[in-house]
Amino acid sequence: MSQKRRAMISALGRFVPPKVVTNDDLAKVIDTNNEWILDRTGISERHVVEPGTPTSELAAQALGDLLQKKGMEPDEIELIIVATVTPDMFFPATACIVQNKVRATRAWGFDVSAACSGFLYALTVGTQFIQSGAHSKVVVIGADVMSSIVDYQDRTTCVLFGDGAGAVLLEPSDNDAFGILDFKHEIDGSGAQFLYMPGGGSLNPSSHETVEKKMHYVHQDGQPVFKYAVRKMGEVSRAILERNGYSGDDIDLFIAHQANLRIINAASEKLGLPASKVVKNINKFGNTTAATIPLAIGDAVDDGRLKKGNLVLFAAVGAGYTVGSVLSRWAF
Repeated sequence: MSQKRRAMISALGRFVPPKVVTNDDLAKVIDTNNEWILDRTGISERHVVEPGTPTSELAAQALGDLLQKKGMEPDEIELIIVATVTPDMFFPATACIVQNKVRATRAWGFDVSAACSGFLYALTVGTQFIQSGAHSKVVVIGADVMSSIVDYQDRTTCVLFGDGAGAVLLEPSDNDAFGILDFKHEIDGSGAQFLYMPGGGSLNPSSHETVEKKMHYVHQDGQPVFKYAVRKMGEVSRAILERNGYSGDDIDLFIAHQANLRIINAASEKLGLPASKVVKNINKFGNTTAATIPLAIGDAVDDGRLKKGNLVLFAAVGAGYTVGSVLSRWAF
């Protein structure tokens, strides 16, 4: 990758809806309690939208935050890639709706569906457009309204998810030492049966029957998903480090998908990373699917833990199964 133009993340924007749902709030409507949720997931609260708020609104708000911080006009954007599993609708793509909302008049775009690995997949795709010289300003957004596809009568899933969005700007790096260094992604379709939403697609088109059977909600078999995530997040992270001549000791910060605190801890332990090098914000956001990594990046920047020159390792595992890791030398 070094012979090509390097892509770097040059700006970040975020948005989470103001409404907060705590574990105690959930305990009022389902058979659970704060201790049970916190012990098994590490989650204390999550942000959720008001009914009828689409993913495009969160994505547009995050992009607006990015533009304001960067001091950039919407018509400077050349490409918008939105990673989501909760699009406003099957078509048009959520990227089209976001483009119109922010008036990015010169941009084209599309959506990426890779569940919890979606942001890293979209980041990798966007990087190719920078490296090839095709574009110089690419926006990558991870956004999901998981509350729209969660069954709040199912305590095994509804406690896990929240809503949010994060956006990054990719630009060419003026220093080859900084920016996206490498990526490694995998899929394993044999895991599709363990985490999925069965209703609404061409296999099970929407009908009274699919609604009655609750086929339009997240369905998860937690144990195989947990075991796979722990194993693969560690494997893909070690592989990308070794391929680039690094070890866990060289990593300044590990930013993993925030699905379960136990998964994050297990993966970081496999890499030999101390807690000081691991970003954890699942306690206040829950699993926001494609938004977790950009939200975690934002917290790390705010806390002063992510600084220019840091070697950052990103990793995620999601439904599909999808697996992803990106290695980057932070540029701002």
